[in-house]
This record gives sequence, C-alpha cells and structure tokens, in this order.
Amino acid sequence: MADVEDDYKAEESPLECRFYEDQYPEVESLVMVSVKQIADMGAYVALLEYGNIEGMILLSELSRRRIRSINKLIRVGKNEVVMVLRVDKEKGYIDLSKRRVSQEEIVGCEERYNKSKMTHSVLRHVAEQCNMPVKEVYERVAWPLYKLHKQHVYDSFRLAIQDPDGIFGKLENPLDAVAHKCLLDQIKRKLTPQPVKIRCDLEVTCFTYEGIDAIQAALMVAMDMTSDVVPIQIRLIAPPLYVMSSTTLDKVKGVALMAEAADAITAKIAESGGSCTIKMAPKVVSQKDEDEIAMMIKQVEKEQSKVDGDDDEDD
Repeated sequence: MADVEDDYKAEESPLECRFYEDQYPEVESLVMVSVKQIADMGAYVALLEYGNIEGMILLSELSRRRIRSINKLIRVGKNEVVMVLRVDKEKGYIDLSKRRVSQEEIVGCEERYNKSKMTHSVLRHVAEQCNMPVKEVYERVAWPLYKLHKQHVYDSFRLAIQDPDGIFGKLENPLDAVAHKCLLDQIKRKLTPQPVKIRCDLEVTCFTYEGIDAIQAALMVAMDMTSDVVPIQIRLIAPPLYVMSSTTLDKVKGVALMAEAADAITAKIAESGGSCTIKMAPKVVSQKDEDEIAMMIKQVEKEQSKVDGDDDEDD
C-alpha cells in the first residue's frame, strides 16, 4: 500500500494539518464534513478534521425517507455530521452516511469538533509565530497529550492554565522555551473561562405574624449557600419581587447552586406559612437583561421617593 501520509493537498501548507494523529477516521466513527458538490451518486464532502480529504455521502445514505429532492436534504457549503461506513486507505475512498446519525450524536460530534477547531487555532498561531510547521506542533504537543491524559487536548489545555507542568511535564519532545511560552500565552488568551452572570427572579411573600422576619430568614438561607466559586447576592426590586444573582466562571455549577438556593428559600418560607414563586428559573443572562433590571430598580426608587410640594414664597 502506498504511503500517502503527506499527500493531502490541504497539508501542503505548513500552517495546515489534520486534527488527529490517525490519517483516516475509524469505521462507524462520526466526523464533521463540509459539502463541496452534489452529484447523481450523492454528495462529495471534505472531512474537516482530517486535512479536508474527500469523502462521499451516498445517495441512499442521505435520509431514511424517500428522497424527492436532494437539495432539500443537503446543501453545498453546509457542515454536516456523518458516520463513516467504509474506508479504502489504498484508494483513498471514504463512504459516509447522514441518515444513520441521531440527534444526540450530532450534539456530541459538534462539541468535539468545536474543541478541535479551537485547539487547531491555538496550535496554528504558535506555528505561525515561531516559524514552524503546524504539523510539528501537533506531533510534539497535541497528539502526545491525547495519549498521556486520555482526554481531548482542549481539556488538557484548559487544565494547563493552572498547572502547565502537570500537563506538559511528561512530553518526550517538548517545544523549545520560546515556542512553549507562546503556546501558554495563546492558551491563556483563548481558553481562559469568561465569567457569566446567572439570575433567578423570585416572589417571596409571608402574611403571617412573622412576616418580614420570615422573609429575611428565608433569604438568608440562600445567602448562606454562597461559595467562592458561586457567590450569591439577593436584591429587592419591589415587594414581593427579589432577584437572586451570581457572577461565576462555572456556568453549570452556578445554575445548579442557584436552583438549590431557590428551593431552600421555598422550603424555609413555607415553614412560616409563606410562599415563594419562581418567576424566572436560574439562567445565564446578558448585559441587556441586567440593564433592564437596573432601569426597573431606578423606576421603583423614583416612584417611592418623597415628592415635595411647592413651598410658599415669602414676600
């Protein structure tokens, strides 16, 4: 069998390379492709994660239903998640299927592809800045990391922000000091998590004897659940509306803890005969949402402020 390791046109450029060490994808694996041409037999595509090598989605593998118009199923220029059916490494033929991929599998493949694309952006920048082929950076950094840490190299890069020696310390052929610093700088610039704002709107009421004291006690239960990762704040908009919010780097933990805090308020106020209604479940909000809350607070303050009448003028 002929060795075509470096024959891909897409890899002729020093700044282009496939994302993974394997030259071809495994049969039954999922890959991301870009549709290049539609023909009578099916659709010609480029495998985006494998140096843009060519594959074909067979006409019979486009849909489980009867195909009335191929153009309604697939379009030139669109990215698609497909399953690998056959790989002829000698002839370079790759047959693919679109109809055998479930919606859940599409989500997983898209997530992996986005990680790989971001990783490639980091490595390409290092190669360009240090005047070296991007494939060499893959061979010395990315591909060994897959074997060392048994996870996507994107996740290894994220961990390297806090522990670079723990991630890169066991590489057998590491980059030189200049390229290594360039790599770390680029990882920190592109992969450092950005804080998100999470908000939950609540209506808390209690018309029993304990009243306001019961509401304050219920809200304090949520405040006591705050942590360094997910600090919780609660603001009064106008009775009975309260806004619970947090700014955190961990969106998943933030939403989960805020939901627990809302449940804790509900349980605590119920002990005093009150109630808590969740008007907006915990979710990530935009600056526009925050601006609207700020305007609402300002309007309430304006309505509640004392308005003095005209003073009599002394002659």
